[in-house]
Amino acid sequence: MYINATGFYVPTRRVSNDYFLNVNGLTSDWILQRTGINTRSRVREEENGNTMGLAAVQAALKKLPYSIKEVDLIISTGYTPMDTVGTLAHITQREFQMEHAAAMMVSSACSSFISALEIAEGYFCSGKAKKALVVCSENNSYYCNETDPQCGHLWGDAAVAMFVSNEKITDSDPEILNVVTRGLGHIGKGPDAVYLRPKGEGIAMPDGRDVFINATRYMIEALEIITQRNNITIQDLTYIVPHQANLRIISNILHILGLPEEKALNNIQEYGNTGSASAILVILENLAKFKKNDLVGLTVFGGGYSSGGALIRF
Repeated sequence: MYINATGFYVPTRRVSNDYFLNVNGLTSDWILQRTGINTRSRVREEENGNTMGLAAVQAALKKLPYSIKEVDLIISTGYTPMDTVGTLAHITQREFQMEHAAAMMVSSACSSFISALEIAEGYFCSGKAKKALVVCSENNSYYCNETDPQCGHLWGDAAVAMFVSNEKITDSDPEILNVVTRGLGHIGKGPDAVYLRPKGEGIAMPDGRDVFINATRYMIEALEIITQRNNITIQDLTYIVPHQANLRIISNILHILGLPEEKALNNIQEYGNTGSASAILVILENLAKFKKNDLVGLTVFGGGYSSGGALIRF
């Protein structure tokens, strides 16, 4: 599977740590030490999950080497949709008149983008599609309760878009060598550790310790699987790009693996936790850094629980 074009959108608005002192009682230093977050990206009044997603697709279109009307599969992904009926996939199909594409939404918490890539891979293998668009928009601020001292300060907003194909379109197309996902609802606190109940209190994380322990374990496992399948080691990776949930989780993973801090790419300091868009967003912001034949390992962990990984060769 090959990456043909990518785009992203991050709102320009930033909310600093100081904002939360009078909202949930947490000091800036406390938030920074426990999460690594200084500010988080937030939509403005005129923006929402759909506008961000469409902006990310529009940014990718500038680099797309074929007509968007050739896309035969649209997958919108994430856990913060504006609408679960008229989904971002259908909004995108209508906006860009992609009349010949199947359209669907998939969600697996912060593993959602990797899950969508695996679905696209399956469509390619079955011959049901040749070109796909995966668009992910996480409007966390739409659902988060800022007064919640456990997680109200974590969330950021962002969107990413990626066009992929079953065959290489240009010589510069990065190749996704392997994708793996895993459902983990049976481990730890599972569905009760992190949840989003739209008619309830929104996003909640009542057991952050359980999340920390299992995220560390299963993000490492995902890296082990994707590297072993390609007869390399984690140490052979040029970079690892983890889900941007908490900088302490990322540091813990690096410590366990014996890797230097510069091996992992991050953006949580400025954007906060942008959900299933986060790891892809890190990659897209660092495209100029990657050289030919660099190997980049993505690893993610989602509430519920779930995990996933992908190996990309540039």
